[in-house]
Amino acid sequence: MKILTCPAQLQHLEGILRKSLPLALPVFGAVLNINRGNPGHFEVVVDKWPEFGAVLARPSGEVASGNMGDCRRGVTLRPGTCQVCSEHPWVSPGAGERRILEHTGNVLPGLRGVPGAAPGVRVGSLSPSHVDLLNDTWPYGGNARSRRFLAEILGRFPQVCLQDGSGQPVAWVLTDHFGTGTHSYTLPEQRRRGHMQVALTVAAQRAHARGFPTFG
Repeated sequence: MKILTCPAQLQHLEGILRKSLPLALPVFGAVLNINRGNPGHFEVVVDKWPEFGAVLARPSGEVASGNMGDCRRGVTLRPGTCQVCSEHPWVSPGAGERRILEHTGNVLPGLRGVPGAAPGVRVGSLSPSHVDLLNDTWPYGGNARSRRFLAEILGRFPQVCLQDGSGQPVAWVLTDHFGTGTHSYTLPEQRRRGHMQVALTVAAQRAHARGFPTFG
């Protein structure tokens, strides 16, 4: 096993994984985050370099074991035979109806400029004081473990929040260690007003500005 620490190696790995999308998506997103400041303090481990057969993205300093613990991690095999190991089971290509598409332009097609938010609503950001609100509204939340996870990504990774005139959140989009959306939500009393379209558009445009492709 080899830990990649050289920026040139990590940038080369990013290019290889990009060619293997969407199957390499989780570990690709982790590498993107690492190459752009590494806010999650992750590291990349390969079985060998440069002709690697497997890639592991994990918290820095973690000892590899069979116990997945409290963290999510991405694993991919060599392009062409990629797998994803995370909280969700891997589905082989062609199985089921799910498709993942990539847009590589500067702005999402049909969304040139952010659609107008509802009157009195503006784009803002969440603060650490909102972690209990996030934990209460996340489908996987409501416990101490989920609260720790949400507090971590809230403090480290990009997020978008729409606020009402008093500064209270009405809708938000969070991203995680793998560059994916992990919690998007609109308060029930604020729904059917286009808030999520605005939040997702802003999040996608900011991701593009940081060099992240957008998938849906």
